[in-house]
Amino acid sequence: MTVAKQVIVIGAGIIGASIAWHLTKAGAQVTVIADGVAGGVATPNSFAWINASWGNPEPYFRLRTRAMAEWTRLARDLPEIPLSWCGGLCWDLSAAAMETYAAQHSAWGYGIKRVDRIGVARIEPNLAELPDVALHVAEEGVAEPVAATKALLADAERRGARIISSTVTALVQTGGRITGVDTSHGLIAADDVVIAAGVGSPAIAATAGVNLPIETPPGLIVHSRPYTKLLNGLVLAERLHMRQTAEGRIIAGSDFGGADPGMDAEATARELFAALKAMLRGSDGLELDFHTVGYRPTPIDGFPIIGRAEGMDGLYVAVMHSGITLAPAVGLFATREILDGEGDPLLAPYRLSRFAQ
Repeated sequence: MTVAKQVIVIGAGIIGASIAWHLTKAGAQVTVIADGVAGGVATPNSFAWINASWGNPEPYFRLRTRAMAEWTRLARDLPEIPLSWCGGLCWDLSAAAMETYAAQHSAWGYGIKRVDRIGVARIEPNLAELPDVALHVAEEGVAEPVAATKALLADAERRGARIISSTVTALVQTGGRITGVDTSHGLIAADDVVIAAGVGSPAIAATAGVNLPIETPPGLIVHSRPYTKLLNGLVLAERLHMRQTAEGRIIAGSDFGGADPGMDAEATARELFAALKAMLRGSDGLELDFHTVGYRPTPIDGFPIIGRAEGMDGLYVAVMHSGITLAPAVGLFATREILDGEGDPLLAPYRLSRFAQ
């Protein structure tokens, strides 16, 4: 009888939760180490847009569309995940850029439709300001990030995973291989260790001499109190991206990554919320509840770091912005690579080794 592989996953955001769930489902003995509540730092502050939208080369588009398909598969396995293919409406680009985006992504098979003012009003009847032309992608969606993360962790735990609230102080090396982690509660051994700790990942990797070149730009997002339904899907207007959550909150940033909080985050939040209200008919009773400032773990070239750390056996890294979109595919691909040694070709451009070149 084959002995189950012992794997530690550091981090309980959406990426760590997906990897832990997929590993546990595949038969690994998984220990999740979380420093704080489920969701971590970035996940609770995410706009949570699932997409393969503009501005990316075709290989990254292919990874993202695969991830979108994996969200559908994951929701079949875990129906409690709040997933909605509500569609995305975009006009936050110049006319030329929108045309390039539509032509390119249509050629790649993305379901983009050009809509006029009448079409926009039909999709989002409560918009107070309508563009002459917008692009609509019906297959885009959202997964409520904290609820999805909690569902993955809870099911992983039901399947036998351990979830420990502790702080990882160092990676443990034995004979040039990572063999576990040292924590605030003692040493934990493992066959493999996965770093999926978002903004905390570089400090953990550095304890084994591994450099993760990551930036952590802030993004402010405003959250209304729950309100009657005003939005059907995602709206990416000029300087204002917004959606309505499953519980009725309208959340918005100056872009989907969030606004620059500036010197006075409270003032920035009030200004952004005023712009949100002005954008929506029927919003007179809409009230600002709170704002968040999230720090997005973004590799310096803008693309994910996913895969084994070359030259350091026993260590796997999964750190990225766009964690919400990519989570199901990363969980699936990481599990196959860790347990069976099968690296998916879609991940080839996103190895850590690219920075050494």
